Amino acid sequence: MLRQAATRRGAPVELIPVECLSVCKRPCTIGFSGPGKWTYIYGDFAPDEASAEVILDAAKLYAATPDGLIPWRQRPSALKKGVVARIPPLASHPTPDLPEAAE
Repeated sequence: MLRQAATRRGAPVELIPVECLSVCKRPCTIGFSGPGKWTYIYGDFAPDEASAEVILDAAKLYAATPDGLIPWRQRPSALKKGVVARIPPLASHPTPDLPEAAE
């Protein structure tokens, strides 16, 4: 539904479907990410046309920011209520080798 709404709008967004974001209790979940920007994960969207429109409006706001931080007052209420995670931008410098995660 989101892809059809984006196509209909001619919205220049890249939609990347993923199998799982490990947010089982908060479907439908989406994420916004961009180089040098904070990544946001939002959940609790209904799988309908109205949610698709809200997501596309929010994607436009996100894309217009230099850092991914949409001012609180400009955020649609679905985003204010649906924040799952806020992840800082990746560092622009190399990171040291880290040990493998425990299994």
